[in-house]
Amino acid sequence: MEKILFYCFAAILLFAATMVITVRNPVRAALFLVLAFFTSAAIWLMLEAEFLAITLVLVYVGAVLVLFMFVVMMLDIDTSSLKEGFSRYLPLGLFVAVLIVLELIAVLGAANFGLEQFPAPEASTESNTKVLGRLLYTVYVYPFEIASVILTVAIVAAIMLTLRPHKRKTQDPAQQVKVRSKDRVRLVKMASEKRQDGKSS
Repeated sequence: MEKILFYCFAAILLFAATMVITVRNPVRAALFLVLAFFTSAAIWLMLEAEFLAITLVLVYVGAVLVLFMFVVMMLDIDTSSLKEGFSRYLPLGLFVAVLIVLELIAVLGAANFGLEQFPAPEASTESNTKVLGRLLYTVYVYPFEIASVILTVAIVAAIMLTLRPHKRKTQDPAQQVKVRSKDRVRLVKMASEKRQDGKSS
């Protein structure tokens, strides 16, 4: 039963990941990414990595991806330009994807990362949250900090690449301070006219 659940979740994960990079609407791509995150969390729960699964759902789905959704929906993205050239570059994209999969199989296959080379870990009385926290903030503290900086730079770079110069809205505080009431409000005086029924309008 466990293998059947794993293969079902793996198939859903592959389908969601494929839709993220092939769908043309950025909002739909973000929703498929939510599905991919939830499926990955389910697989991690099957691997008894409860902390990683909950962190993936709470941090990425609950915070980071919601932020991405707001950014995508607030920015005026030209979807017509995203649709151009998809079929032309599809064979090259499929070739690169197959090549990456073959490289991952050659490097991360069972011959290099099987149970013979890395035996199953022994049962520990400590929770995986405590063990993971100790490793992150002692052994892998520098890679952890570098990854956080890279993610921050990636978010800023994505926003700067998406904003187009002719659609960028800026404000000049100096000009805002100089504004007077007569510059914003214009009073128009209109002469009253007398209608045929004798009432003025």
